[in-house]
Amino acid sequence: MKRNVLIIGAGGVAHVAAHKCAQNNILLGDIHIASRTIEKCQAIIDSIKEKDNQCGPGRIVAHQLDALDVEATKQLIHDTNSQIVLNLGSPFLNMSVLQACIETGAAYLDTAIHEDPAKVCEAPPWYNNYEWKRRDACHKAGITAILGVGFDPGVVNAYGRYAVDTYFDTVDSIDIIDINAGSHDRYFATNFDPEINFREFTSTVWSWEDSQWKANKMFEHKKEWDMPVVGTRPTYLTGHDELHSMSANLNVPNIRFWMGFGDHYINVFTVLKNLGLLSEQPIRTAEGLEVVPLKVVKAVLPDPASLAPAYTGKTCIGDLVKGTKDGKPQEVLLYNICDHEESYAEVGSQAISYTAGIPAVAAAMLIADGAWDVKEMKNVEELDPKPFIELMNRIGLVTRVRDSQGDRVLDPYAESVELAEASLHTDSNH
Repeated sequence: MKRNVLIIGAGGVAHVAAHKCAQNNILLGDIHIASRTIEKCQAIIDSIKEKDNQCGPGRIVAHQLDALDVEATKQLIHDTNSQIVLNLGSPFLNMSVLQACIETGAAYLDTAIHEDPAKVCEAPPWYNNYEWKRRDACHKAGITAILGVGFDPGVVNAYGRYAVDTYFDTVDSIDIIDINAGSHDRYFATNFDPEINFREFTSTVWSWEDSQWKANKMFEHKKEWDMPVVGTRPTYLTGHDELHSMSANLNVPNIRFWMGFGDHYINVFTVLKNLGLLSEQPIRTAEGLEVVPLKVVKAVLPDPASLAPAYTGKTCIGDLVKGTKDGKPQEVLLYNICDHEESYAEVGSQAISYTAGIPAVAAAMLIADGAWDVKEMKNVEELDPKPFIELMNRIGLVTRVRDSQGDRVLDPYAESVELAEASLHTDSNH
């Protein structure tokens, strides 16, 4: 068993993860939260105490850390005796934190692909540009490293694996659909770090079509989906992290990511982009100051965590999988519904952070008890999805399935057994 968790980052996802670690600290042990700004870490601890979310005795401690400093990160891992590191800060930190874990023996988890601040939308597959280059090092050191274990990427990867293994003989397509049907009281805001959010959309949109990469423009392809609870919503084909590992690991010829956007978001985004304000490249002002336009926009927009108190409505995120079973067309939707107000009542956060934070903690718990402590680098779809889905059902993110049999809560173990038995029965009749 592995114990004691170091959370790197103090944003919205780290906030949720810290609350959930505290709720499960009997298994996870001490909790340490580290960021460049120690006051933000302490504010999370104060929130845990205010919500009375610490389940059992144990330490919850704030630390100041520049996680780009590998030696400082290694020292903090040693000093706190942390055996699991949740990297929930900026994706610019991934390679530094991963290296610190390789050198100290701590398990590593993150929720997004590493990014180079000077590059946007590099050539796919993105993981091959960074994390996958450390596969051998993780294997040689016996280090468990689980990549992209938020919701998307993360849970949607597990949904894809579960669907392929459970419901189909052949799979033609996986459409990942992310709808935020919530609303807040700000003129314009992003639901997570504005810099990271905008970088996803300012260049090439990559999709996996006919077993090859296809380059698209942002907002070029629009599609409306009729989703549970939130209804029919417009979405746009978008490039996203999970496509870059699922395309390599699931042997599915078409994998696409669709994100919901309202007209207001698109209008503001378009103006900012056309003015050059979303550029990641530095410019010099008339006064001689060097600034990065994207960082300026980030500085003037609301902190995503500040949206939580006034956020209402729900999110719906899932995988619509199409293929064949017993020679007949089959369509299955695996999805989750999350409520902004309920998330805020429990942990003081909005649903976007809630859906990203819980999977990371569930993965940490599966490493702690050994189920996912695989001692090498893996993406989520390479791991058994059943314990992951079952655990999330218990700690706050319930998975549902909609197919020809109706709409129901997914019990991953029972459903797999029932379908396997039904298949055996059908085969015996033949």
